[in-house]
Amino acid sequence: MNKIEIINLTKVFGEKPQKAVEMLKNGEQKDEILNKTGMTVGVNQVSLSVKPGEIFVIMGLSGSGKSTLIRLINRLIEPTAGEVFIDGQDITKMDKTALIEMRRKKLGMVFQKFGLLPHRSVLNNVAYGLEIQGVKKPEREARAMKIIEDVGLKGYEKSMPNQLSGGMQQRVGLARALTSDTDILLMDEAFSALDPIIRKEMQDELLRLQSKIGKTVLFITHDLDEALKLGDRIAIMKDGVIVQIGTPEEILANPANSYVANFVQDIDRSKVLVASHVMKIPEAVMFYHEGSQEAVRKMEESGSPIIYVVDKEKNYLGLLTIDNAIKAFNENLPLERVLFESALSDPDTPLNDLIGLAANAKYPITVVENGKLMGIISRVSILSGLVLGKNNDRVVVSA
Repeated sequence: MNKIEIINLTKVFGEKPQKAVEMLKNGEQKDEILNKTGMTVGVNQVSLSVKPGEIFVIMGLSGSGKSTLIRLINRLIEPTAGEVFIDGQDITKMDKTALIEMRRKKLGMVFQKFGLLPHRSVLNNVAYGLEIQGVKKPEREARAMKIIEDVGLKGYEKSMPNQLSGGMQQRVGLARALTSDTDILLMDEAFSALDPIIRKEMQDELLRLQSKIGKTVLFITHDLDEALKLGDRIAIMKDGVIVQIGTPEEILANPANSYVANFVQDIDRSKVLVASHVMKIPEAVMFYHEGSQEAVRKMEESGSPIIYVVDKEKNYLGLLTIDNAIKAFNENLPLERVLFESALSDPDTPLNDLIGLAANAKYPITVVENGKLMGIISRVSILSGLVLGKNNDRVVVSA
């Protein structure tokens, strides 16, 4: 089951919103509706799903509807039409009591404006969500202190918000949301008020925490670099409509339209694409026990001057050249005496980190995961990946 499921969610601001909803269903656009009725379409029939433990980023320029959308999900803004399911429960049909309970237990929110209570210490700000849930003071303070330490604020628990930098205040806001232990974090432009260096630190902090706690995160941003860095998947919005949903790699390689293409044209692909997107199947692979004579035969058959050697469990052992294979055969040498240790990478290594490695490597980089041979990467593959984007054929070598 998806953690969040949104179906045809729509928000119209105006006196007769249902009339605008009908116009949307008939294919009329946001600008037409504004001109004819004076009503503003904030979100237009949006449907999407968010998986458990996923960082799902909604990205768009100012006025695209992204912040309205996140507020519809927890009903800080009431939807005009559509459904929002949280763990299978339709939040749009809940009464006030059930909605408050849902927010307390399931939905934590981190705002752009830190939203800290100025008269409370860091500890009391972080513990505030537990306090309104009725958790006893010793327990809530113990839980808050653990999260304060997790986000790097240990030693500042007695400080007041005005004694902290902007980045530290945002850590307090994040800690407060985490302390409530909700399943889902809604983050609305959470880092956009920070300067670039602190913003990068907070992005790294979120990814570090996510690897540890595995929350479901819905993250709003207007910054494509931030979206590409954080998002497992990204939805790009324009005029209240989702124009594309995909992984960072899918959006870079296959933009849905000219609007998305213009967004991604200046992105540094080397920081987004990874080894698995450009690796290819080696032309020749052999088992170690097949020996040097079989190695020569396979290289001749494939037209390759090198062959990749694996054991019976398909663990990568090394690279064998044609010259060394002939030497091993003529001198009756075991293969381990003539194998090369080629440059290695794991599948998730960014292309940016492979450029220098490839420049100094005599042979293609070997991609290995848990000891298994996955593929190889040549300098040509890296350069074509930077220019053309993702290689659509993700490969797994079966020796």
